[in-house]
Amino acid sequence: MKDMLAIKKAVSTLRDEEVKPYLTQILAGIGELKEQYGQLDQPLEDHMAEPVAGLIEQYSSLMSLPEQRAFWDPAPDSNHIHILSGDSFGGSMIHALKGLGWTDTHKLIILRENYAIGPLGQLDTPEGRKLRNDWFRRHIHEYFTVSDECEREYRELLDNLEQIPEQAKIVIWTSGNACEQTGLRHIAHLLENRPNEIIVCDACTICEELFNRPDVFINYYHSGEIPADKLREALLRMDEGSRLDAAEIARLSREWQQIAEHSGALRIWQDDAVLEVPADYYDGYLLEKLDSLQPPPGDDGFLKSARLVGEALGYCEQYVGDAYFEHRVRELVYSGVLEIKGVPAAMRFYSIRRKQG
Repeated sequence: MKDMLAIKKAVSTLRDEEVKPYLTQILAGIGELKEQYGQLDQPLEDHMAEPVAGLIEQYSSLMSLPEQRAFWDPAPDSNHIHILSGDSFGGSMIHALKGLGWTDTHKLIILRENYAIGPLGQLDTPEGRKLRNDWFRRHIHEYFTVSDECEREYRELLDNLEQIPEQAKIVIWTSGNACEQTGLRHIAHLLENRPNEIIVCDACTICEELFNRPDVFINYYHSGEIPADKLREALLRMDEGSRLDAAEIARLSREWQQIAEHSGALRIWQDDAVLEVPADYYDGYLLEKLDSLQPPPGDDGFLKSARLVGEALGYCEQYVGDAYFEHRVRELVYSGVLEIKGVPAAMRFYSIRRKQG
């Protein structure tokens, strides 16, 4: 196949969190073909236009990924560079910028680290990044096969920061959680000697002030929860954000260095500070949620791990992520607090209950 090299190149640009959505949609399209073919007397090609069109659309989207990523990277004529945490927030930001017609001059740098979890000790050194990567491979399922993810993402981050032109205004988006606040401090550290104007904006606070009413309101715990239409309004108010002077940048950089002196695996945002807490900080919370949930009848008291994690995630006032909660559920199994039925290869594959007897 003449396109095989191009296909391999496109696939190599996919990040872990993007593989499953593409595979799911492709397999769904193929399943639709199979289902229709099995029900028809006529040849398949007479009835395959719509599902094949869907598969072609997925193919085209995948093949254009390298070009899309290059389009959103900082460029010499950029006048705004937005730095933010997480692919979910990044996707909303892309749609919001497109909606405003700002895509020519507004570019993105997405921090893909979940700074709330995993060791950050000496992250700015190869040794520190290896320790972080090893921790994720040992404890977080989705990273199990990734050998150098932290190193690759760190190098990509440095490359993108190096591409920021001097005339561009840098807008760092953050909110009240350890992931984004730690990311803010890391970026301030990496940008400490840059001449650019730097503004910090809290999209969650802006959207809550704009859209919440006494009878209808949403409290956002992470910027990735904000839909693109609301984010457009936050973008229109970004100049009202806090401008960082040299002293404030130096303070944030020092706070990052203090965070990076520790090797703990969990952080929370409390009293306007990033605090390191014990790895088992949420174990009691998980057990309380387990005790409050009703297992399905006939399953001997076992509850799907995914349901417990979803419940914990939905009610937690900190942003941690489902992967860490699932990690702690497995640790409670290993320590004998919980019993397991199934294989702990992923949340959907096993159920848990309190240890009996």
